[in-house]
Amino acid sequence: MAARGRWSLDFVSDALICGRRFRILAVINDFSHKNLALVADTSLSGGRVARELTPLVERYGKPLMIVSDNGMEFTSHAILKWAADMQIERHYIAPGKPQQNGFVESFNGRLRDECLNETLFTSLTQVRQILADWREDYNTVRPHSQLDGRTPDQAPETLVIPSPSSHKKRELSF
Repeated sequence: MAARGRWSLDFVSDALICGRRFRILAVINDFSHKNLALVADTSLSGGRVARELTPLVERYGKPLMIVSDNGMEFTSHAILKWAADMQIERHYIAPGKPQQNGFVESFNGRLRDECLNETLFTSLTQVRQILADWREDYNTVRPHSQLDGRTPDQAPETLVIPSPSSHKKRELSF
């Protein structure tokens, strides 16, 4: 499968109605805007992040780069080893500069406004089901203005752009 450009990773936190906190790992393909994963649990270590990313690479192809903040899960030995083994470049945004990871931050805002703030969660099982349903709608039903009214699942796999040194077009795979 062709490389898929750049993926962005981030965490979103929320709580069950009993007060127990949980986190959601969001993985976004920056080119297609597709939400590749929403992983919810009470604890998500660097090793767990690496284990969640492996099947995504198998399913969607290997990205050239993964972008995230400098959180300990993303800078852990486990994730650094995983990225080196997979030959995926890592890029960390500057501390306190979430705008440098704008794709996933924008996605997180939609997730919070449209799903998390609208739901009282009673269990992690319920969280996971609601996130799966919301993710399905986000990727397959809802048109995105930045994708010319297409859904992320309808976004092209490649982008054709003019080569700067000639009038020939070249194809980039994402």
